[in-house]
This record gives sequence, structure tokens and C-alpha cells, in this order.
Amino acid sequence: MRMSDQEYFRSCIAKERHLAQLLGHQHIEECYESAGTLWDNNQALPQWTRDWRACGPLMTRYGISVSLAGMSGSGGDGVARIGSTTVHFSDHPTPDRAVMYGIVKELIFLLEHHKLPRPAATDHAAQPG
Repeated sequence: MRMSDQEYFRSCIAKERHLAQLLGHQHIEECYESAGTLWDNNQALPQWTRDWRACGPLMTRYGISVSLAGMSGSGGDGVARIGSTTVHFSDHPTPDRAVMYGIVKELIFLLEHHKLPRPAATDHAAQPG
């Protein structure tokens, strides 16, 4: 069962905030209009689960690969395997959003389980731009 749009949006923001903290950004200000601001340098929180321009650099910086399976014409019944993370397209608004969400979820897992070094908060490769 898919959650409401508002619940989904909040879960995306929560994942983005969690990843930002793991990447060294400890002072994140809550702003409803911008869905969060990195307090460090007053920079907008990257939309890693919602924008390929933010998510794409995460994939290349950390060597994250994606494998797709079970896709039909609509993509609604497919899955993406990203490392140890599996995301079902039917749980997300679009297959793209599912993959971006899965990339962030996998990167959080890798950082929390010390499978990747934690970059400094000033690491520009982990930020959009």
C-alpha cells in the first residue's frame, strides 16, 4: 500500500536530512518552503531523492550501481536493486523516484555500516552543483 503524497514527501525529506547528517552536515535548519536548508553556508538541502542533478553525483562519487528487473511497459511492477537495497516501483510515484530513493537508502546503509569513508561536510562531490 502506497502512502499519501504528503507522507511520501516527508519520507523523502527525512532520507535527505539523514544522508546530509551522515555526510557531515550537522546543523540543518527546518524550512517548510525549501524543505530544509543546510545551515552550513546557508545552502539548500540537496534533493537527492527527488532530482537526478543531485542524485547522479552520488552514484558516481560512491560507485553506486543499479540493476532493474521485472519492468513492464508502465514500470509499476518492477524493482531496482541497488547494492543490498531493493525498491519496488509500485511503492513510489515513478520508477525514477524509486531508483533515486533507493540510491539514497543504500548510501545511508553503507555509511552507517562503515562500508564507505564519511567525507567532510565540505566535500563538493556530495552536493549538487
